Amino acid sequence: MDTKLHVIATHMCDKTEDLYLFVDFLNRNLKDKDVIFGLAKADDGSDRMQITLYRTDLA
Repeated sequence: MDTKLHVIATHMCDKTEDLYLFVDFLNRNLKDKDVIFGLAKADDGSDRMQITLYRTDLA
């Protein structure tokens, strides 16, 4: 069984020490809603972070 991820939205924000805790909180509490939040460093080399919201589909 494969899981496919579909990007719903992305948002750039300033980096904070506990941003990963917020994303973890969202993932733990919304996992039964078939969504996943991702957190990554911005590609532009700045000190910003990108939060991505995915919808999961089982294939």
